[in-house]
Amino acid sequence: MKIVSLAPDQDQLIQQAAQLLVDGFKKHYPDAWPTLQDGLIEVHEMLAPDRILRAALDDQGNLTGWIGGIPQYDGLVWELHPLVVKPGLQAKGIGTALIRDFEEQVRSRGALTITLGSDDEDNQTSLSNVDLYTDTWKKINEIKNLNRHPYEFYQKMGYVITGVMPDANGIGKPDILMSKRI
Repeated sequence: MKIVSLAPDQDQLIQQAAQLLVDGFKKHYPDAWPTLQDGLIEVHEMLAPDRILRAALDDQGNLTGWIGGIPQYDGLVWELHPLVVKPGLQAKGIGTALIRDFEEQVRSRGALTITLGSDDEDNQTSLSNVDLYTDTWKKINEIKNLNRHPYEFYQKMGYVITGVMPDANGIGKPDILMSKRI
């Protein structure tokens, strides 16, 4: 596996990256990027000069996953958005490698923190369908993973839950906010 920066003139890889968004998110987040056109819009936005788009390629040069980053707070904080690994290749170290590479990319640009939001639109955690406006931190401290929600993957990578955005995706569908000092 090789991790490279994606460039605006790499049409074939851009198409693969857009399709990967559609395929990678359709099970739990079908409204995220429902069409190839939606994926293409996102990929092109991530190719802006002030952003990061790093792609994992297999030995044949095919895209197996990618990660994006958006600078915030004058570049001291970077939002990790999005991270996607080809279905069928997940849990094989691609996501881990992409995150480690991303952390190095933003560290070299002077960042101090990475933040991300990990939506729970599909009742994957105990934070879904509950009132997160009361006893918020108690509920966060007692979070349970009900159906392979990615927050535990990020925790293994050193990210901590720093909050939630209640009802971010509709009533009872929060966004779990996570961060890591790098």
